[in-house]
Amino acid sequence: MSLDWLSTPCAQPDGTQLEVAAARQMQLTKPPGSLGQLEALAIELASLQHTSTPAVDRVWISVFAADHGVAEENVSAYPQVVTGEMVRNFATGGAAISVLARTLGANLEVVNLGTVNDPGEIPGVRRAIIASSTANFCVEPAMTSEQLEKALAFGADSVRAAKKANAQLFIGGEMGIANTTAAAALASALLEEPPSCLAGAGTGLDSAGIQHKVSVLERALAKHANANTPLEQLRCLGGFEIAALAGAFIAAAQAGLPILVDGFITTTAALTAVRIQPDVRKWLLFAHRSKEHGHARVLNGLNAEPLLDLNMRLGEASGAATAVPLLRLACALHNGMATFEQAGVSTA
Repeated sequence: MSLDWLSTPCAQPDGTQLEVAAARQMQLTKPPGSLGQLEALAIELASLQHTSTPAVDRVWISVFAADHGVAEENVSAYPQVVTGEMVRNFATGGAAISVLARTLGANLEVVNLGTVNDPGEIPGVRRAIIASSTANFCVEPAMTSEQLEKALAFGADSVRAAKKANAQLFIGGEMGIANTTAAAALASALLEEPPSCLAGAGTGLDSAGIQHKVSVLERALAKHANANTPLEQLRCLGGFEIAALAGAFIAAAQAGLPILVDGFITTTAALTAVRIQPDVRKWLLFAHRSKEHGHARVLNGLNAEPLLDLNMRLGEASGAATAVPLLRLACALHNGMATFEQAGVSTA
């Protein structure tokens, strides 16, 4: 296995379609700019999809689940057994993302990368087991080089499946007890900001729990201070699901598949992907600003303005799924509105 594929150039948006879409928006029966971000979304999607009629009817959602060794440090309000239990809940349709995907008519893929409480073979779950958990990164690197390679590749596998299904939009989600701790550690390293700026409540920690989390992060960052490349920071401080998301985002950009980014953990994975392959940034749309403390910092690091701010902090790709109707409406308005000439409406 090799990481050479990470350096394959990303696809490029279509500049001509960008200009055509922007010109059309100026001709539609409304004051220019009056539909705000909906106009910008349609123009961007036209460029990314290389078409004059952008659409997000076919949505692919991959939720990657994995456990974290740093859970040993008591950084979560929930027991680690929950990760494996939620894998089953995703597959049987009871989780929030299951309901949202069903409502949207989206394809939901669940990928088990390794859980301490292994639920075994479950219909509708792709088993891509790397290990039962990452290592405790306060003691040693979270992943071996081989484990990192596998996680990145498993993310890329999901994009290949999405492309085979002719998806028009890729959404990545995650599940893993203690993964806000891993994301905060990784974001702190990537942004060179103290962990107190990135650590939040996660599954529901109180102020004392958050302060303990910060101290755990400080130990981890000191332990891996010599990790000075994005890949090495991901290996030492990340998680299987965060690496899979980063791999998926790179593969989607290489394949020319637009990406809708969810919350704190997936945005940290997106930041990692952009640090590895800067052109990935062109393919990222941002769904929402999470209530999780560090999310705004990571969004700023990507110069990103999300569509929604609903105080959500669930993960699972739930925030991204919630934003899909906005993308669909943006496309419907762009494609379906009449121009001034067609409607016989006078211009100023």
